[in-house]
Amino acid sequence: MIKTIIFDWSGVIKDCIDDQLFVVNKIFEKFGASTISLQEFIDNWVQPYMVFYNKYLPDLTLEQEQLAYKKAIADCPPAHAYPGIVDEIKRLKNNGIKMVVVSSDFPETLYLEISLFSLEDIFVDIATNAHDKTAAIKELIDKNNFNKLETIIIGDSNHEIEAGKIAGIKTMGVTWGFTKEDNIISANPDFVAHNLAEFKDVLNNN
Repeated sequence: MIKTIIFDWSGVIKDCIDDQLFVVNKIFEKFGASTISLQEFIDNWVQPYMVFYNKYLPDLTLEQEQLAYKKAIADCPPAHAYPGIVDEIKRLKNNGIKMVVVSSDFPETLYLEISLFSLEDIFVDIATNAHDKTAAIKELIDKNNFNKLETIIIGDSNHEIEAGKIAGIKTMGVTWGFTKEDNIISANPDFVAHNLAEFKDVLNNN
């Protein structure tokens, strides 16, 4: 039975694919790469995210990307949540499910969005600025003494699935985020949710 959920943020809770494409193209423009379409972004997005950026900008460093990202994200429109996800998270909280977040987003962005979505006091722990989430997930599990047999990670990319498998927990890929479904399935998640109804079904029946 699932009693603990580790959520990725952007692409799972935060519905921001257009915002992310805006940021990616701002970074590409800054460093002299051609901008890309939404479809090319979806087809090529992979995490850890520097793997994606270095396909187009082989010499770009993590430090350069992070500085450029902070400037670009400040120009984005206000974030919004995936439809229905906030109410579902609150329902899970009321049912005694423990929830944490692991995200590559910066704390100043993520905590503002948590407040914007009225999700304060929901998560028992939050890991931010996690470029490679493998170590962050292990730390969250160990720090909070989670039972791995009762824990699932929910992400929208191959990386969360792969990191969850390394940690020895259940995995769910959602298809409403940044990554095309084929890439998620190639990571062999335990579950795939195409919409909120399937998301609820997995959590209610496992």
